[in-house]
Amino acid sequence: MPRAGSGWYYNLTNELMLAHGAQDARRIRQSYHLQRVLTAVNCNIGALTAPRLLAVLIPSLMGSTFVVKAHAAPTTMAKAFIRRKWMRAAYIYRDPRDAMLSAYENGARARENGRTNAFSNLVDFEAALDFMSQYVQISNLWLDDPNVLHTRYEDLLQDYDQEAGRLAQFLDIDPQAPPSIQVMAKFRPEERPTTGKGLHFSHGKIGRFRTKMTSEQQDRMAVAYGAYLERMNYPV
Repeated sequence: MPRAGSGWYYNLTNELMLAHGAQDARRIRQSYHLQRVLTAVNCNIGALTAPRLLAVLIPSLMGSTFVVKAHAAPTTMAKAFIRRKWMRAAYIYRDPRDAMLSAYENGARARENGRTNAFSNLVDFEAALDFMSQYVQISNLWLDDPNVLHTRYEDLLQDYDQEAGRLAQFLDIDPQAPPSIQVMAKFRPEERPTTGKGLHFSHGKIGRFRTKMTSEQQDRMAVAYGAYLERMNYPV
């Protein structure tokens, strides 16, 4: 989910894998000329379409194991890759109200600085509400897949050791191995830089929408995201 600590989660995953012999996706991107498939920052694959998945399958078939990132919905081919264990998927999600606020503010900062990004078109509350509604639907699709590791952003923030250890075990990595301990210490919340490249953090606080959004706006979000909030046990 966008603005759910996904950059933090990606870099934690990537460095855990690197510490145990995997390859750096940034080098894979360069070596296999995948610049049109994987973005420069955090190797985001974008949509999990057949051409993109097949492109990253090639280095995998050549013996490379690496980590890429996506915000897109799972496709039929992606689900098939996961079932066959050609690909493992770890999905991080967050209270969509906080994620929406973060996206909205990020877009406003981009416009103020004369830049465009994935959120710069969120010019008002309605646009931000619709934007995050799409990702709530995508989140439900990932959460419906029992083969996917589901991580709640708030748990990663508040119970980091347990959640980071759970991620390591999902990756068939011993969380107590010295390389794992070193990596997990680097990305501990209190150590995590808020301005690190690729980490995408500005505030990252839980429940900030309650002080930044009006009562009317909070009511609108409760209606729009109500079923999801109840499913994921977020207080409406």
